[in-house]
Amino acid sequence: MEREQKRIQVVAAIICRENEVFATQRGYGNYKDWWEFPGGKVEKGESPEQALAREIREELAAEITVGDYLTTVEYDYPEFHLSMACYWCSVKEGHLTLLEHEAARWLPLDHLRQVNWLPADILVIEAIEKFMLKE
Repeated sequence: MEREQKRIQVVAAIICRENEVFATQRGYGNYKDWWEFPGGKVEKGESPEQALAREIREELAAEITVGDYLTTVEYDYPEFHLSMACYWCSVKEGHLTLLEHEAARWLPLDHLRQVNWLPADILVIEAIEKFMLKE
């Protein structure tokens, strides 16, 4: 019988400014050096928006405004199933300061694929590209 795969629910911030998106590089774990959108796990009793604001405070020492929902990515990594809700965000207060990541870059919206994204985050890039085509 097939074993039930561990399921992890996370949120991700698509932090924008002037046609650029903020990307962070992991500094730890199996996917060290891969790029991702900042965010993290939703804790019991939190809404996705509350979790996102908390995670950005913890990881980047900034207050964000969580805007419109973009997409939810479902992705099977070898170790777990990821369910990642993604929201458009902007910095409300403070500066994005790396507390947990190895590096970060502001990427132009039309050149998002210039870094080595985690597989699930590539699906987010596709959603961003579709969204931009509609505008």
